[in-house]
This record gives sequence, C-alpha cells and structure tokens, in this order.
Amino acid sequence: MARIGLIKAMLAAGLCSISLPLIAAPIELSVNTTAPGASINRDVFGQFVEHLGEGVYGGIWVGPDSPIPNVRGIRSDVVGALKALKVPVVRWPGGCYADEYHWREGIGPQSARKSRINGWGNVLDSNAFGTHEFFDFLGQIDSEAYISLNIGTGTPQEAADWLEYMTAAYPTSLAQERAANGRAEPWRVKYAGLGNESWGCGGGMSAETYVGHMTQFATFARNYHPEQYSLRMSGKPAAFPMQMVAVGQGPGETAYTEAVMRAWQTRVPYAWNINAISLHFYTGVPDVLANSSDDFGEDDYALILKDTLRMDAMLAEHSAIMDVYDPDKKVGLAIDEWGLWLKPTGANFGFLRQEQSLRDGIAAALNLNIFARHADRVRMTNIAQMVNVIQAMVLTDGPNMVLTPSYHVYKMYIPFQDAAVLPVIFEAGEYTHNGVSMPRLDAVAVRAKDGSVWLSLINVDPNSAMEIDISAMGFNAKTAVGETLTAPAVDTTNTFGAPNRVLPKPASARADKGELVLNLPAKSVTVVQLR
Repeated sequence: MARIGLIKAMLAAGLCSISLPLIAAPIELSVNTTAPGASINRDVFGQFVEHLGEGVYGGIWVGPDSPIPNVRGIRSDVVGALKALKVPVVRWPGGCYADEYHWREGIGPQSARKSRINGWGNVLDSNAFGTHEFFDFLGQIDSEAYISLNIGTGTPQEAADWLEYMTAAYPTSLAQERAANGRAEPWRVKYAGLGNESWGCGGGMSAETYVGHMTQFATFARNYHPEQYSLRMSGKPAAFPMQMVAVGQGPGETAYTEAVMRAWQTRVPYAWNINAISLHFYTGVPDVLANSSDDFGEDDYALILKDTLRMDAMLAEHSAIMDVYDPDKKVGLAIDEWGLWLKPTGANFGFLRQEQSLRDGIAAALNLNIFARHADRVRMTNIAQMVNVIQAMVLTDGPNMVLTPSYHVYKMYIPFQDAAVLPVIFEAGEYTHNGVSMPRLDAVAVRAKDGSVWLSLINVDPNSAMEIDISAMGFNAKTAVGETLTAPAVDTTNTFGAPNRVLPKPASARADKGELVLNLPAKSVTVVQLR
C-alpha cells in the first residue's frame, strides 16, 4: 500500500523516469474469527528429558551440595527459565535410555543407588536423579509426567510395580515404600509410554512382535491414583485418566502404525487401550555430521528448513492409516521426539550437544505451525531435548545458563496452548535458493482460551522483508501487538558471552484503510495479538 501510494505521488509530480528497488507486493492475509476449528492440545508444547549427556546431570541436577543455586539438588536458574515457558508435560527417562532403565535403581538413599554405564557417551550414571527427583522437578516447573516404560529389557511386572509405586493411595507395600522414601501422597502420571523405538534401539522388534509385547504391558500397567483410576467395565471414566502411548515409526515407515491400529480396533476394550501412537522425526538425520549448528550459510539454511517441512507429509501419511481404523480420531498422534539433530560440539560427541541458531528457532516455529494444522489428530509433542541436548531450550556451562532461540519461540507461542485454530487464507509465495524451494510465508491463526485472536507469521526468506495486509472477518481489529524473533544472520547464536544476540523484539501493525499492515523482517518469526 505504501509503495503504491509513493508511485502515484511520483507520477502526479511528473517523475515518470524513476528507478525503485525491487520490493515484493504486499501479501493479503485473511482470518475468519467466526469459524474456530480443532483445539491445539497444550501438550503439543511438551518437552523431553533423557539421561543423555548433560541433559540431566549438570543441566537439571547438580546435587544439594553444589555451589550452583538449587532446591533439593535441582538447579534454580533452569527451573525459573522452564517455569516461564508453562511447560505442560515432560517425557522421561528416555528415549533409548528408557528401555535399559530399571526404576528401583533410582529410589531410596543416594548412597545405596546402583551406578551403571550410560552408553550415550560411555559415562558413569549414578542414578542420583530418579523417580522422586523427577517428580520434584515437575513440581518446581509446574508440569505433568510422561513416563516411558521399559519394554526392551523390562517386564510387565516391573512396569506394573513402578506405576503402583508412583500412583497408589492405599497403603500397599509399594506405596509404603514410596512413603518411606519421602513421598506419602501418590503422584499423577498423565502419560505412560509403552516402549521407545521398539523397531530399533528398543529391541529391534517387528511390528507384530511389538504388538504382542505392547498389549501385555498395556493390560497390566495400571494407574491407581484416585483421580486417574476407574473400575473396569463400570462405564464411569476417571476424572483425569492416564493416556497410554504406543510406539510408531517415522516418515515412510508405517508398519507399526498399521499393526497397532489393527490390534486396537479388534481389542477387548475392558482389558487394554491406547490413546496415542508416537512418531519420531529428526531434521538432518541421517547426515548429522554434515550439518553444522553454528557455522553455515544459505545453502544449508535452505536444505535444513526444506527437510523439516517433511513433518507435514509424515503426519498426513500416518493419519490416513489411522483414519481407516479410527475415523472418530479417538487415538491421537504423539510426536514425542523431534527437532534439529546437528553435528555435535564439545569433547564428547555422544553427549549430542549443539549450538542453537536463529535457523533452529525458525524450524521450531514451522513445526509448531504444522502441528496446529493437524490439531485434530496431534495431541502431544516433545521436542528433543529440554536442556543441553540436540534442540534444547536452555544450555548450561557450570554455573552459567543461556536461553536459545527455540526457547524464545516456545515462550512466544504460550497463547497457542489449548487455543482453537482459525481459518486463514494467504498467498504464501515462494522462497528459492540454489534449486531448493519452499513456501516463503507460513501462517497460523488461533483463538486463545481467553477469546483473544493471535497470529503466527514466519518469513522464511533470509534476504527480503515482506509486508502483510491483514483483514479479520468477525473481528474489528484496530492494531496487532506482539514480538518478532530475528537476527543479523541465519547462523547467529546466543552464547554465554553474548546471550542476547537472538532475542524477541516488539512488533506492531498499523491501521490502513480497514486493514492492518504488518512488516515482517527477513528470516523471522512474528507472533501478534489482534486488538
């Protein structure tokens, strides 16, 4: 609009022989606020903590005697940062680690806990951070538990005992043992994972073999918490029923989804149930070592973002299979491992530590928008991982902590938790570099729980800003206010020496002839509220 007005003024002044810089035409974007769709389950913004590298030890747990400020051994700076994200759910203890984890080794006096070798980095695992410490951590950040049960090297009895230990209110022997270890009241367990990557590190099982194991565990792993227990065949559901998550695979790998859904459709309902199938997808795999996390140019930027957009096709692929067996969408999808897995930094590659760039924040936002568009089936996701590992929210180094671009994106998206998706129409345009093409603009609109209307707008183009002309059907918007995340270069990172190089800045739109005009910087994520 401004450009057209400038040209008209120049023509009126007789300035016909002029040269103007090439500026793309404004993009018209229309939001229909009167037709809310599926709700984005707040658990879509979940996190993942695995006993891997410095994800737990040094990142969350420093021990009560550490000079680093802590509460009962859990470092306070990390808790403060994560609590501000309103993290809805945390998956623990893995990952591949879960199928070698035996819960009894992580309870009781610290001096009596069994130490083991952790294959991720070939380091000693003291089991100092176990069940009680995990739930203490959840309480400090005000989150819910997603427990991964050990199907690989564990037994149905071990899983059943662990759930009874955590959730029983009656004074059973296991509940009394829990009380003797310092916790009289039972804990709530919102999700229980029935194995992890059972086709790979979780046991190398065929889909049919996994289903045989899964149905056993699903039958006998019971939750006894008063808010979560319901008598079988009573017809009266629990107030807060635990959700069971079965193992799935990833892009182009649908055998598990088919087998699990077939078994679910023909199950004896009172005996066992599942509520979701997990999928895993890491951008950059299998060429991890070729993808730098902190020193790259536009070639790698374009390739990585193009790769992460495959998430949309994967969700559509598995959802189509599930629709055959479950047209009412009773079983959801849980993408409980996802993120940019890049070349590790540091002395121990097995710790999977990597830097975080602006590109990673843009990739996180693209994925969150994809999940929103699949909100009818996607019920939970868990980015990998919360602290110090892969696409982390925070990085620590001794007493120091830095917030990553991905952290800032998650904080910007807090209003999207439990929000209803609104129809949005726009011409995305195209960003092309060196033969790699993708939509230039990505956008999602939602109505938050408090009735407010929000937009997420991602300008993938690293070289050119864009102007968005926003109209809102059913909403008399006079302005839009929020934040924009961008940086000087696509590989700009936040470091311990320079922690604020990638930081959200205020964003706002101006009114112009009944529309809102919003300028999106190049390579940016913008989240605004219409007012």
